Amino acid sequence: MPSVSQNLSAAMSETANAVVDALERLLPKSEFPENKLFQAMRYGALNGGKRLRPFLVMTSARIFGVSDACALRTAAAVECVHCYSLVHDDLPAMDNSDLRRGKPTVHKQYDEATAVLAGDALLTIAFEILADPRTHEDPAVRCRLVSALAKASGANGMVGGQMLDLIAETTQLDIGAITRLQRMKTGELIAVSTEAGAILGKASQQHMGALRAYAHDLGLAFQIIDDLLDAEGNEAETGKPVGRDAVAGKATFVTILGAERARSQAVLLSEQAIGHLSVFDGRAKNLEEVARFVVDRKN
Repeated sequence: MPSVSQNLSAAMSETANAVVDALERLLPKSEFPENKLFQAMRYGALNGGKRLRPFLVMTSARIFGVSDACALRTAAAVECVHCYSLVHDDLPAMDNSDLRRGKPTVHKQYDEATAVLAGDALLTIAFEILADPRTHEDPAVRCRLVSALAKASGANGMVGGQMLDLIAETTQLDIGAITRLQRMKTGELIAVSTEAGAILGKASQQHMGALRAYAHDLGLAFQIIDDLLDAEGNEAETGKPVGRDAVAGKATFVTILGAERARSQAVLLSEQAIGHLSVFDGRAKNLEEVARFVVDRKN
């Protein structure tokens, strides 16, 4: 009989394949000269990855009996936003990375201007997907999805977090500021991914609150492990350059807490995240396993 972790791995792989198929259909193609842009979008979005955020969308949606067709479109939209952020983060003006998921980054494969436009286009198509009636028959639900994703992605979410990340290269931040940075940069998109299924399913405020609390702890645990992988991992396993935080002189959870305390904190956050799911009476087993997976991952 497969273990729970094997079941999770199979479920994540199944979702990743389904999301790739959906993105293949949703992302544009053309015979016109601007097809270079479309190719760059597809390269940035279809070039591997764990597809963790889409998995959170699909898993939370199933708790509330949402159809896979609606959830999959929402998952694809969230992944477009995530991939846009990676394309822009890798640019020379940001993290200046040449490698992503073991392959050249979009600006290395194409050029910087095309990478900027590809990121812009991935961001905007996400909202086009969510606004389409095929995502949900109720326009109020579609509006809530658009609003939630916009807030998570914008100046008070992921983009604001990236600004703080740039500031951290020249300003020493304390643990509170780093926690806020990572909540914005990483945690808000993880949170909206988890909440999206509840929005689709018109869930109660109690269930929405439980999922947000879960996602808050999950996002911080995820980022602590990211910091550990940057400090201790190797490029072959992570699929991207390591040691960048140390070179940039940035304070991280690892530099402030030390590796051992940072890992213990990630485990504690994972356990707290799982505790928030008790309101679902065993219907959120995959979300529980995701919390364990996040602290055990190697990339």
